Amino acid sequence: MQQIGQGNIALIQSAAPSVRNRDVDFPFRQDSDFYYLTGFNEPDALAVFIPGREQGEYILFCREFDKTKALWEGAHAGLAGATKHYKADDAFPIEDLDDILPNMLEGKKKVFYPMGRDSDLDQHLLEWINHLRSQSRLGLTAPSELVALDFIIHEMRLFKDDEELILMRRAAEVSAQAHIKAMQACRAGLYEYQIEAELIYSFMQQGLRHVAYPSIVAAGKNACTLHYTKNTGQLISGDLLLIDAGAECDHYAADITRTFPISGTFTEPQKRLYQLVLDAQTAAIAQIKPGASWNHAHEAAVETLTKGLVELGLLKGSVKKLIKDEKYKAFYMHRTGHWLGMDVHDVGEYKINQQWRLLEPGMVLTVEPGLYIPANCKTVDKQWRGIGIRIEDDVLVTATGHEVLTQLVPKSIADIEQLMQERHVAQL
Repeated sequence: MQQIGQGNIALIQSAAPSVRNRDVDFPFRQDSDFYYLTGFNEPDALAVFIPGREQGEYILFCREFDKTKALWEGAHAGLAGATKHYKADDAFPIEDLDDILPNMLEGKKKVFYPMGRDSDLDQHLLEWINHLRSQSRLGLTAPSELVALDFIIHEMRLFKDDEELILMRRAAEVSAQAHIKAMQACRAGLYEYQIEAELIYSFMQQGLRHVAYPSIVAAGKNACTLHYTKNTGQLISGDLLLIDAGAECDHYAADITRTFPISGTFTEPQKRLYQLVLDAQTAAIAQIKPGASWNHAHEAAVETLTKGLVELGLLKGSVKKLIKDEKYKAFYMHRTGHWLGMDVHDVGEYKINQQWRLLEPGMVLTVEPGLYIPANCKTVDKQWRGIGIRIEDDVLVTATGHEVLTQLVPKSIADIEQLMQERHVAQL
């Protein structure tokens, strides 16, 4: 309300149902910005914010309560619930939007809303404004400026408060436990989707019914495909298994990646590449603290990886020049992390005035260096080919440094092999 300012108005629309096929919808997932501001988890809704409005500053347009709909689909808030349970100052039927909202726009200077996100809202807003303009001879005034609301909300969402961190820690804890169970369930002969099932089962058993994103379970050379989600390959002894998976807790995501040997023991080439990626992650995480540049973690990871690739013979030349020429991108082609929150690739600017922004307490980011050596890469020795490794953790920037939210999942070579050995003993 403070950032919108009196004399202005802000609108934000809920997500719409998405048809899966015929008369079956995908499970509904609320728009993150809308949910962040309202906590309202139904479609067909519009939130309106009018600073200084005497009758109430927060108005929610939503579906009226329908007994028949409740019988078929379950309870929903209705107008009474919108004010009682979701603290709207006033609530109106969504069907009355065209009749009521133009009056709320009248006399306002600016309209803040997510421009271009929903074509129907774009069209309706222009129609409402043009309707007001057509009545200018009656003394009515229409808003003269449309402003993107996204930047205001996304800067708010970038900094997590204590209640948000409770949800993120829960998502991280449940996801960590699921990764451990997946490691324990892993054995040659199974299929990737069976390990995926272990992850989802563990999420749900602990009360988190939704994944934060489609799980990546990639065995052997499949791990060299960054966003591999087929999960249909068979696990073969001697290969590595890369799992990138996280649960969602009340719309807040976890994002963890671990790579481990299906047999329980790393081969020597796997061990050397894995340790290099782990060293890169350790160097990157060490850079995370208030006042550090967002890019410092990436730079530390790239330097560590490039040095290691030269030592292993996968790259040749001066480390400094290899980094300048981005030769490492043949084996490490993505960034070292991203913001994390209600979206797995969360909102928030990475640069301010063309400069990498500085980290501040309350920000949460991932740290996920990797190495991917394609199976058909003829420029490297055969021992390295077909190996894909990524290690990812979720890191909170604190007042004094950082906190790794996902540290429960083993990631040192010794700890992974010990866990895998315990798995073999349990199976016997």
